[in-house]
Amino acid sequence: MGIRTAVKRVSWQVYLGVGLVSLSATVYAVQYLIFRDARSEIYYIFQDLAFVFVEVLLVTVIIHALLGEREKRQRLEKLNMVIGVFFSEVGTGLLTYLSDFDPNLSTIKGELVVSGSWSEKEFSRVAGRLKGYDYAVDASRVDLGRLRGFLLGKREFLLRLMENPNLLEHESFTELLRAVFHLTEELAQRQDVSCLPEADCRHLDGDAKRVYTHLVLQWLDYMKYLKANYPYLFSLAIRTNPFDQTASAIIG
Repeated sequence: MGIRTAVKRVSWQVYLGVGLVSLSATVYAVQYLIFRDARSEIYYIFQDLAFVFVEVLLVTVIIHALLGEREKRQRLEKLNMVIGVFFSEVGTGLLTYLSDFDPNLSTIKGELVVSGSWSEKEFSRVAGRLKGYDYAVDASRVDLGRLRGFLLGKREFLLRLMENPNLLEHESFTELLRAVFHLTEELAQRQDVSCLPEADCRHLDGDAKRVYTHLVLQWLDYMKYLKANYPYLFSLAIRTNPFDQTASAIIG
């Protein structure tokens, strides 16, 4: 079935090519019959052939590049929709919970209260600040049973996200998903998380810290994207900011 379809497609292209060449030859023949000047006809044929190379350049390089850029923007748009769904289902809740157990959060919390007046320069400044921040999650204070239940409830959702081929174009978000899924699997392998040995708690502390680090950076990047492209979504994101204790979805 596939071979037959391919043959039909090639035949259609061949027929079109032959038809266009025939029409071109006919036009030149009619032009010769009217003006009876073979030298001029040959001159103009070579002139047209010379311009063909420029046309090939325009079609294969410039137009192809423009179409490629458009397709890339469309893929990134779909990917940002996936990122938005992730934060709605998992990311914002997880970030709110883990940030409560960051012993150093007070040193950066004020800078993460994003507002509508933020410029691209402000987002870049805070992003640079966050890259040098000493992230930490005190796993000894975390209710691992609650965290385990939350993540296991989102396990199928996370699996579906990881199957999305568009994620390959967004390395940082892919790393975030891997970190979250790894923490989910670690907790899933422990039936009783209420009395873990100290060494195991330190291990989970490292896994939670990895998730927390990726979450904060990805969250800020997503906020920047929303402000630039979707003001109404950005408005809700501000009103549910996990770092703003006064935030409320209700507009007062």
